[in-house]
Amino acid sequence: MIAENPAMDWLDDVKWDAQGLVPAIAQEAASGDVLMFAWMNREALQKTFELQRAVYFSRSRGKLWFKGEESGHVQTVHEIRLDCDADVVLLKVTQLGHEPGIACHTGRHSCFFSKLEADDKAGARWRAVDPVLKDPESIYK
Repeated sequence: MIAENPAMDWLDDVKWDAQGLVPAIAQEAASGDVLMFAWMNREALQKTFELQRAVYFSRSRGKLWFKGEESGHVQTVHEIRLDCDADVVLLKVTQLGHEPGIACHTGRHSCFFSKLEADDKAGARWRAVDPVLKDPESIYK
C-alpha cells in the first residue's frame, strides 16, 4: 500500500528488487503507444522526477543512462505513475529528437516492433511489423 503521509520519502514507497531496481515502462503521452521497457534505480527515478526527463539504469554498463544522451532521442516526462503493487513504474513521455519519435535503438518508434504470427511451416514466428525510421548507424557513433 502506498503511504499517504507526504512527509515520507516517496522513493521508499517503491518495491525495489534485490538489486535495487524497479521495471519502468515508457508510454507516449499523446498516442498511448508503449515505447520501451527499462530499469531504474533510486537515483534514476529521483533524477527523472527532478529533471522531468527520463533517466534509466543500464544493467549492462552498471550506470545511469540519460535517455537520448547519445542519440538525441530524449524523453520529456509528463507523469510518473506507480502500479497497484508498487513494483512497476510507468512514465508518460513525449519522445523527442525525430518526428515521429524514435525510442528504440533499432531506429524504430517503439521497442515492441515484433509481432508473433502463425506460420504454416514453423507454427509461429516473430515478424518485424514497424518500419525503421532512421538507420541506427547514423544515430549512434
